[in-house]
Amino acid sequence: MATLIKNAKIADDSWQRLERGTDGRLPTIPAAGDIIVPLMLWQAAASVLLARRSGRLGVCLDGAEDPAQVADSLEAFSLIAVNFSHFTDGRGYSTARLLRERYRWKGELRAIGDVQRDQLFYLSRCGFDAFLLNDGIDAQAALSAFGDFTEAYQTSVERPLPLFRRRYLEPPDGMEWS
Repeated sequence: MATLIKNAKIADDSWQRLERGTDGRLPTIPAAGDIIVPLMLWQAAASVLLARRSGRLGVCLDGAEDPAQVADSLEAFSLIAVNFSHFTDGRGYSTARLLRERYRWKGELRAIGDVQRDQLFYLSRCGFDAFLLNDGIDAQAALSAFGDFTEAYQTSVERPLPLFRRRYLEPPDGMEWS
């Protein structure tokens, strides 16, 4: 069973992911419970999804899908998942930055699919705060990935100033500006 890491801690996952069947049919929409739907289902049945009796709604974007397609509907979602079809597919990193910076998404942003331990630090810098790890990945060992690097030169969602600018704003450890 997959393990969820949320805000750098192992967490329970109450979400059910709905996917297109192998026959190409859209899945049946449950009346209750937290569900993550593919973008295609959101576009085809938004009114039905919003009329559900109870449960939260999330949407899943694949690497090739543009986050602008959900920009006008962000208030309907409690979660946005970005699916990495393969760990070498970097489009999800760009999707996360766009959602956080351009569209100001504040809710849970979850990386799903082929997510590896070595990616967690970089994914978090792009704005992901939740990661669904596949079976076979040691979740406790994966938690250490968030501390792999103490500093990063580049800007990120979490630190908008590059290192060369930060060094003039923050005094070195143990020192104070006079």
